[in-house]
Amino acid sequence: MPELGLMLGLWQGSFRDIERLWLRWFTLEGKLIPVPEEEAIAATKRASITEQEAAQARKRAEQLAERLRQLGVNPEELG
Repeated sequence: MPELGLMLGLWQGSFRDIERLWLRWFTLEGKLIPVPEEEAIAATKRASITEQEAAQARKRAEQLAERLRQLGVNPEELG
């Protein structure tokens, strides 16, 4: 279905807890088009990674601010 930018292909994997060879939709470039459940899982993983990165950045900022204070610099006055 090139007019839609889609093609059918075979995919080996688990869908709804059934492991087998499945007929799935792919882009014309061969990228698997996820079903809504797969997309939701991927979005949850991305959100979790983003939250972890934000927590690490906050921790690093707090460490740097503390180091500045130890050196006699008020980090609040640097902005």
